[in-house]
Amino acid sequence: MSTANRHAASPFAVSGKLTQLAYATLAIVTIAASLSINLSPAAAQNIQRGGKQVTPQLVNESIARGINFLRKQQQADGGWAEYPGQPGGVTSLVMLAMIESGVDADDPALVKGLNYLEAKIGQPEHTYALSLQIMAYGLADPVGRKASIMANAQKLAGIQIRGGDRSGMWTYSDPRGGGGGDNSNTQFAILALDEAAHVGAKVDEPTWRVSHDYWEKAQNPNGSWGYLPNSPGRGSMTAAGISSMIITTKRLEEGDAKVNGESIQCCGQQTPNNAIEDGYAWLGRNFTVYTNPADGGDSLNLLYYLYAVERVGRLGGRRFIGDHDWYREGAEMLVNNQDTLSGSWRGTGNAEVTHPAVSTSLALLFLAKGRRPVLVAKYKHDVAGPRNTTSHDWNRHRNDIANLTHFIEPRWGNRRMTWQVVDAAHATTEDLLQTPVLWISGRDGLKLTPEQEKSLKQYVEQGGFIFAEAACGGAKFDADFRALMKRLFPDAPLRLLPPDHPIWFAEAPIEPEYAKPLLGIDACCRTSVVYCPEDLGCFWELNRSEAVANYPATVRAKIENGSLIGANVLAYATGRKLKDKLQEVEIDESLGVEDGQLRNTLVIGKVQHTGGADDAPAALANMVKVAGRQLDFRFDASSHLIPATSTKLYEYPIMFMHGRRDFRFTPKERTALVEHLTRGGFLFADSICASVPFTTAFRREMKMMFPDAELKEIPLDHPIYSDAFNGFDITTVTVNDPQERQQGEGLQATQSRQAPKLEGLWLEDRLVAVFSPLDLSCAMENGSSLQCKGYVREDAARIAANILLFAMQQ
Repeated sequence: MSTANRHAASPFAVSGKLTQLAYATLAIVTIAASLSINLSPAAAQNIQRGGKQVTPQLVNESIARGINFLRKQQQADGGWAEYPGQPGGVTSLVMLAMIESGVDADDPALVKGLNYLEAKIGQPEHTYALSLQIMAYGLADPVGRKASIMANAQKLAGIQIRGGDRSGMWTYSDPRGGGGGDNSNTQFAILALDEAAHVGAKVDEPTWRVSHDYWEKAQNPNGSWGYLPNSPGRGSMTAAGISSMIITTKRLEEGDAKVNGESIQCCGQQTPNNAIEDGYAWLGRNFTVYTNPADGGDSLNLLYYLYAVERVGRLGGRRFIGDHDWYREGAEMLVNNQDTLSGSWRGTGNAEVTHPAVSTSLALLFLAKGRRPVLVAKYKHDVAGPRNTTSHDWNRHRNDIANLTHFIEPRWGNRRMTWQVVDAAHATTEDLLQTPVLWISGRDGLKLTPEQEKSLKQYVEQGGFIFAEAACGGAKFDADFRALMKRLFPDAPLRLLPPDHPIWFAEAPIEPEYAKPLLGIDACCRTSVVYCPEDLGCFWELNRSEAVANYPATVRAKIENGSLIGANVLAYATGRKLKDKLQEVEIDESLGVEDGQLRNTLVIGKVQHTGGADDAPAALANMVKVAGRQLDFRFDASSHLIPATSTKLYEYPIMFMHGRRDFRFTPKERTALVEHLTRGGFLFADSICASVPFTTAFRREMKMMFPDAELKEIPLDHPIYSDAFNGFDITTVTVNDPQERQQGEGLQATQSRQAPKLEGLWLEDRLVAVFSPLDLSCAMENGSSLQCKGYVREDAARIAANILLFAMQQ
């Protein structure tokens, strides 16, 4: 394709004309794809396809190199080299990228940058620089720079184009100076005003309204947006249109719930977001991470486009755009196209080639913001509506989870998180396990296929957590959900959670008058399902910072406590620990089984007893996986609950048991276990969540079986703590200790480094049993829990692996 065909005509004019030099100096991100002038050969930079598969470690290393590059580019005055027409813009963009990438706001480089913006730049005159400064201040110092943010927001709203065909747009500066506006300037202004509104700036309704109306009418019939109204669609501008529509819709509408005086109306008629969905559809059809896609060919400004893709993926809760895992694909491309010597990136287009601080900042913003950990996902389970149309019953409150996530972020130390949508029609168990909590909501029913039900059950068994509500008083959903839970967990009925359950104060106590009924299912060593038969998402939908202040005090209290219920459940479910977005999820369904036969496989049996013998069904599977990797050996991780009196006990040289309740073996069971251990067997046990009843029972039973032997602490110099058997050095590990925070501040799990505590029983000189009174099983099944005293997941895996590897030597 020729260069001429890849570029549209000049998009705007200043006093009727715009020179090549003016373009280079006016934009923070030069829209090179819009120029018909000649570009340097470097502007069409080749992008390598393929390369290393991306991992969290590779992304972290890539981000660290990018940060180091930007540090070296900082000038003596604290700023970064600016475009003459946009003073302060590049510095604000770089600071955004560094803070999003994990650099503390009080880092000397960022402090110098803030001082530079305040003392040398002041209030910018132009849209890009003004918008970027708002966002940089909002991220770096929202309290200290609040006055500047509000003043900048007022000025930015004041230079919006009002009237004419481009009403609702922004141009490079004051529209009275010439220029007709463009979609790139307009999207940056919307992003900045949204950030300003989050920190308390007042943005009037007409500002949002005229921009919303503009984006709606500027959309092309195929769902795309171009650089100008009704111009050929581009990926970057389509993403700009989607994100701007999401923001303006959120700011304009009271939402799918309303406040009337002192009463709340939770459910009304939803207005469809057709423009947004049509934009996602176009982006999905044309998606790539190697070019900025466009109708009629590709455009330049690849990194600018990827930064916009990150935004629409995150704002819309989309893990996939079309069939593409947008973050994984984009991260892989960026990691493989970074200059590893300098740490910089070069994209396509003049600014992305000639100004590496800009291109590197855009790449870092994609990598850092796109990798925000997932807090919760909404389960899309459409049911057939009238005349077989598809309803959106799963999404009665479209901003509920987004608002709840935003509510939780400052409570968890201003940690930036994200949320997603998971489609039941396509989601595998692996897809579900990408999120620690699955939010299921509905009014008209919940009809799933057998395969979908199986995936939900596996999701919970492998550490997932279901949080559900009957939206809008949905009696049909209530009946369907209760029936589903009975099918999935027949031995663990829904029960009303008592007032002393940690879920009521995991984040903060709920005022009794605002409490909602919460039912739970205890499965997999904790409460793993929480269900509210009343509407909760309604309160989250209404919890928008700029709207709450205008509600009556009684309404604010309902919204605050309703949001705290959600925060409590998520704190309990996750322990405030979220995994990296690129962390691989592995499913163990039949490890060790080939053609129905167990070949060259060591089978580990679980001892059957009445104290919760299978309360953490996935724990052993995860334990043996780590041990198997260390030896390149195959263990059977399938469930084998073996009675101690089984005539085939000899087939299980290593036995495992755990529990969380009191239990007693029968005399026959004790005799059988004594014989098994005496003849060479080995027993490995742990106490789920450091259960005192189980620990007491286990020690009592071992004493009754071996009155002449003592279950005592294994000394730290024992080889079981070393890597002597191809395991790990576990002489120092991390222990979680759940404690109440200060009055009214909920629960927290403090962590400390210490030596592990393992107890052993010796027959003559042979160690035949190892017991951990601190939790291993819950950590291996669900990760760190606010309820459990025990080892963090990584160390629990190492301890368990060492015990199993040692047992194989016996």
